[in-house]
Amino acid sequence: MPARTFTCTLQVRWGDSDRLGHVNNTRFVEYLQEGRVQFLNAVFGGPGVRGAAVVRKLTTDFLHPILDDSGPLTIELWITRVGTTSYGVRHVVTDRDGKVCADAEALMVAFDLDTSSSRPLDESERGLLAEYLHVG
Repeated sequence: MPARTFTCTLQVRWGDSDRLGHVNNTRFVEYLQEGRVQFLNAVFGGPGVRGAAVVRKLTTDFLHPILDDSGPLTIELWITRVGTTSYGVRHVVTDRDGKVCADAEALMVAFDLDTSSSRPLDESERGLLAEYLHVG
């Protein structure tokens, strides 16, 4: 069975543009986060502590500017690796014409809210993430 890819759409908001008329790079990070939250809510069945994770590292390639009229944006997300306490999430952001605007990867670490520290992923989490695992 082929790995799944999660897709969501986001609008470019009026306040996202800078004085140059394009979306500021800091807003790209917000778009990535919004897509990732939708993805994790879909995978783990909604908001809550199950599946709680924090971003350890975020690497983003800004490939094409996003303008006010670039939306709606499409964000595709999938899992790149699943470790003992962490996993990788790949994000590809495209504009309404299909032009790739950003390519990013987040290293997510499973997090225990009570101890404020990393924790091992449980088998259920690993199984849900594995459905979106793209190898290679």
